[in-house]
Amino acid sequence: MITASLPDRFSDLFATQSDVAALVWQGERLSYGELGELVARFDRALSGLDLPSDRPVGIRAKKSPQAIALIISCLRAGHAFLLPSVELAPETLDQLFAQADVSLVVSPQESGALASYEPPRSGEVHWPPPAPEDVSFMLTTSGSTGLPKIVPLETQAIDRFTDWAAGQFEITPGKAVLNYAPLNFDLCLLDIWCTLKHGATVVLVDQDRATNGAYLADLIAGNGVAVVQAVPMLFRLLIDEAKAGGRTFPEVEFAMTTGDKIPSTTLKELPGILPNARFFNIYGCTETNDSLVAELDLSDGPPANVPIGQPIPGVIARIEDADGNPVEGEGQGELIVWTPFQTKGYLKAELNEGKLVSVDEGDGPRPYFRTGDIVQRAPDGTISIIGRADFYVKVRGVRVSTQVVEQAIQEHPDVIECAVVAAPDPLAGARLHACVRKGPDSKLNSLVLRKHCSERLARTEMPSTVEIVTAPLPKTSTGKVDRNRIGPHQKGAEASG
Repeated sequence: MITASLPDRFSDLFATQSDVAALVWQGERLSYGELGELVARFDRALSGLDLPSDRPVGIRAKKSPQAIALIISCLRAGHAFLLPSVELAPETLDQLFAQADVSLVVSPQESGALASYEPPRSGEVHWPPPAPEDVSFMLTTSGSTGLPKIVPLETQAIDRFTDWAAGQFEITPGKAVLNYAPLNFDLCLLDIWCTLKHGATVVLVDQDRATNGAYLADLIAGNGVAVVQAVPMLFRLLIDEAKAGGRTFPEVEFAMTTGDKIPSTTLKELPGILPNARFFNIYGCTETNDSLVAELDLSDGPPANVPIGQPIPGVIARIEDADGNPVEGEGQGELIVWTPFQTKGYLKAELNEGKLVSVDEGDGPRPYFRTGDIVQRAPDGTISIIGRADFYVKVRGVRVSTQVVEQAIQEHPDVIECAVVAAPDPLAGARLHACVRKGPDSKLNSLVLRKHCSERLARTEMPSTVEIVTAPLPKTSTGKVDRNRIGPHQKGAEASG
């Protein structure tokens, strides 16, 4: 059940919680009343631009109170908006803005004014999406396989999600919620938009300081943060900082890892620094939003394979074998899901081919999303990821998942993080290269690691080359390991063939 729409809730909160902190940013607290005044400035600025009602707005902005206020202003005015990453190349941004047929690209100024420009137009226009009157947010995928895809989200889908998340993680007035993700990332639907909709306080991480462990620890401890949702990198940074300074964070009630697989070594150390937290692994994607959740009992150590859990209320999850037949009960196959929070399709409709599939289970057809993840369902219904369908490669004619190899390597206690990539090989078809980050005091070497892998992996799954590094692995703007930048010549590596 939807309690109220985002725009309606903001109008109410600006009046009824005018003295309550809405945002914490760079050491300053901005109340709901002050946020409302900032939104009103952008309301006037947007109104002065005389924007057409039948075309969306482009927003180009880094995370800040001004950027959040501008988005609220667009919601209140009924303008759909495209919110891409500001880290994208100018040419890529132009392509995306052209696809969405945005009338104007706007950027918020600290004063409450707007900078704007009209982007180049091209013949590749895909606006409007299905049911354009229902669309507000338009987010983009990561673009790791090419041009990012534009994902229009219905206003009601966002309202359903923000209400579910508030109940699941007890986000209520007075609670402080950390926002680690960049503003354009779908994780913000929980840590910014759910939090603000329900009158709680968002503690914003400055993206320019997102890898500074001391800064993150001070931000969480200094603001009594109760809810932390982030990619595994944040938790690794907190652990390293806690070890150095002997710190813990007892006020954290919920710690949710998402966006990438968390290493077992990181999970093992989390209860020591978050002594009062409940731990969750959340699974989802930009197209569907959160789909499955697993609460993790870490009292006896981390599970060997961290589950993604079971479907959240209202979500339907199916597993299909290689022939497209449903897998009932225990079994393995590709995960496809339908959620009450998902998009009706990419803005570029031809991209839906093979990704959105219609399934009728007796109550009418539903558009399910093919996740591309190969999963295993246990007898109790709990689902775990085996690997990405597109992370499977052929080594000497045998199908191998690079993620299975990563999981085996990460079981070594001295491994902080790792990535396994495949390179073409004229004889074997593909050869595996592993880049492994060890702890600062570890004596781990390639021979020890190879012995560890030989006890857990088949011969075809063994990496052909191994690099051992002490520096963090390269990351994308969303904190995931950037496998495109993993190679045999990383600085500070100990390599073996």
